[in-house]
Amino acid sequence: MKLVSRFEAASRSTAELHGLFKEAFNAFAAAPRGSEDRQAALSSLENIEAELASRTLGL
Repeated sequence: MKLVSRFEAASRSTAELHGLFKEAFNAFAAAPRGSEDRQAALSSLENIEAELASRTLGL
């Protein structure tokens, strides 16, 4: 999976972020332990989650 950066996450809509989170979660679950794909998926999950959290703080 391609890494979703914090910058890229900030430019997406909330609905798109939820879709990307699902994709990243599935990629993480499917990737072999210790692989670069698994690390990229985990980092993407963290970036997407941080962006979603920052949006809820503004409410």
